[in-house]
Amino acid sequence: MTSFNELGLSPTIVATLTQLGFTIPTPIQAQGIPVVMTGRDLIGLAQTGTGKTAAFGLPIIELLMKDERRPDNRTTRTLILAPTRELVNQIGDNLRTFIRKTPIKINQVVGGASINKQQLQLERGTDILVATPGRLLDLISRNAISLRAVTHLVLDEADQMLDLGFIHDLRKIAKMVPAKRQTLLFSATMPKAIADLAASFLNNPVTVEVSPPGKAADKVEQYVHFVNGQNHKTELLKKTLADHPDGRSIVFLRTKHGAEKLMKHLEVTGFSVASIHGNKSQGQRERALKGFRDGSIRTLIATDVAARGIDIPAVSHVFNYDLPEVPDAYVHRIGRTARAGRDGIAIAFCGPDEARLLRDIERLMGIEIAVASGEAPADRGRPARPTRRPGGGAGAGNRNHGNGQPRKDGRPQARGPREDGGEGENRSARPGGNRKPGSRPARRPDRPRQDGPARAGAGGQRRER
Repeated sequence: MTSFNELGLSPTIVATLTQLGFTIPTPIQAQGIPVVMTGRDLIGLAQTGTGKTAAFGLPIIELLMKDERRPDNRTTRTLILAPTRELVNQIGDNLRTFIRKTPIKINQVVGGASINKQQLQLERGTDILVATPGRLLDLISRNAISLRAVTHLVLDEADQMLDLGFIHDLRKIAKMVPAKRQTLLFSATMPKAIADLAASFLNNPVTVEVSPPGKAADKVEQYVHFVNGQNHKTELLKKTLADHPDGRSIVFLRTKHGAEKLMKHLEVTGFSVASIHGNKSQGQRERALKGFRDGSIRTLIATDVAARGIDIPAVSHVFNYDLPEVPDAYVHRIGRTARAGRDGIAIAFCGPDEARLLRDIERLMGIEIAVASGEAPADRGRPARPTRRPGGGAGAGNRNHGNGQPRKDGRPQARGPREDGGEGENRSARPGGNRKPGSRPARRPDRPRQDGPARAGAGGQRRER
């Protein structure tokens, strides 16, 4: 089994990793770090939570240390672009754990924070700058930062940056960095738009893929409720949250307005909730995430801005209150649970107008999601058989082994730095999806069982509304 000592990292970095408790690299690290160390361009295809930050961060830190030049004022040697404020802050925080015994300097810039303060921080230059594209362009327009000295360019969560409409910003930025540079692109999926972006940004890249697109973590149990409308969704959600008061849940909606409205309703009815979406200020987002991480907030209501890149441990339930319009988004959403060796439950609410979205999700994943209750299929109007499993009756979150809380079965966790500084990695789904021995999910009578994965329909994720 590969160790960090075998990847070409310096004793200083290896010693820091050992102190942090990291001895065995994750697959994306084991395959990606040696490539980056050679100076080659890289395409890394991996889901969030597989250790991508260390996969590009550790070798870049090594290369910067070998080149002992200091950055000029208002310049950076490495530029890392990410789609959301939360992911930028997370990347910056994680990289700082790796540079404790080095002279490397890191800064991060995002919208929603004081741009004047960010200008002052960049005045004396920085080795690594982590940024959202929009705020970076704002600072460039103020002559607060120049990209003329960039030697390493990283595009993290590239597919989400395209989904959020950053393609024009990325092309502007690409014209400002030197043509002679190392470029690393990381993405969970590889649609044509990403392939085109890679072709224009990268030079003869090496491609490393560690988990196939469209697969969920193998410890996520997935269920679907058929519902008649929003009120039915809300009542089911409240009941499930009340049944699992010790759990930690993320509820995903498609729109900012819907997320805020649901959050206020749950708050009034006595639930410990907060919301995170595009209308929230940076301070509000950080307070919501802090409360969710420390347990003072039990339920986070979110749009897809929180679906990817944000690594929050110990999430027991993910609710798809609204099914996403793009199937890949469902995979990223439910990937918020069953992390670091834990189990998790994903519950989808499917209204009459969402049956097509559910079919697209199942085709992408190559499974049929188990029916969680005896609700009538929304697109056929005739009853479905309730799903009954050993150890319990039909119902959301009903698990074979007991009370709906994650199992503590002592299974070993894979070790290696992850985006939250913890351990473990996402694994591909088992054949047959989320079925367990002795458990036969109910088949919905409105369509035949899928025999295997099929391509999902084309289309990009819409901007958050």
